Amino acid sequence: MRTLLAVSSLMLFIGACSNYSVDNDRTALAQVGDKLLYAEQIPVNKANGITREDSISMARNYIDRWIRNELILKKAEENLSEQYQNEINRKLEETRANLMIYQYEQQMMLQKMDTLVRDSAITNYYDKHLGNFSLQESIAKVLFLKLPVEAPNIEKARLWYKSDDQNNIKNLESYAYQFAEKFDDFGENWIRMSFLLRELPSDIGNVSNFLKSNSYYETSDSSFNYFVNIRDYRLKGSLAPIEYVRDDIKTIILNNRKIEFLQKVENGIYNEGMQNNSFKVFE
Repeated sequence: MRTLLAVSSLMLFIGACSNYSVDNDRTALAQVGDKLLYAEQIPVNKANGITREDSISMARNYIDRWIRNELILKKAEENLSEQYQNEINRKLEETRANLMIYQYEQQMMLQKMDTLVRDSAITNYYDKHLGNFSLQESIAKVLFLKLPVEAPNIEKARLWYKSDDQNNIKNLESYAYQFAEKFDDFGENWIRMSFLLRELPSDIGNVSNFLKSNSYYETSDSSFNYFVNIRDYRLKGSLAPIEYVRDDIKTIILNNRKIEFLQKVENGIYNEGMQNNSFKVFE
């Protein structure tokens, strides 16, 4: 319905124009030099709340902007030196060539490149490049609970958050769903300590000492109680666990694979051109 209104508004606008030309079933609405602006080039606005008058006004504005741009372009073409125009044409051709090559390479990779990265490949890369996976900051596996100070049965929550028993964890999850401001269980996933520290009201200071000294941590402010169960950790500068860098390794492997694949494509095209005498080198 919105499309129909926008199109009919544009037709009404065309009918209201005192001068327009029709060429091969194309309606020209404006002309600058030998360039024509056709009706189908004007974008149709499909947004809600657009009236017929608004559509006509937007069409007029679009035509006015097109005329202004074309006049400026015409003036630039008339006054820029041949050297500048040649440089612009060179850059345009270079950009066109780069875009064409890029799209072709993307198409070839989608069609023919193996994008499956097996766990064995990730493990092999990790084992061979251990020196590249030193942690830039400490990480941990934690359970984090943020409770309003007025939440009921906080003592039960205090017992549950320290437990590894699945029933207690389920009880805590149910309790958190009802009363917690925030509840995150990162027991199976590593997180950066900076992510956790942003959630706590107090300044921890030395993160390494904090992790070494606390399996469970509690603090509070005027509004909330904060509970942290630190299930595992790795300190800054130590070797990153493979599961923490798995996605990074996968990206590295795929990037290396892309480089090799595109090099083979380029070499194949070059060799094909050589066999077909598609190019010459003039001495």
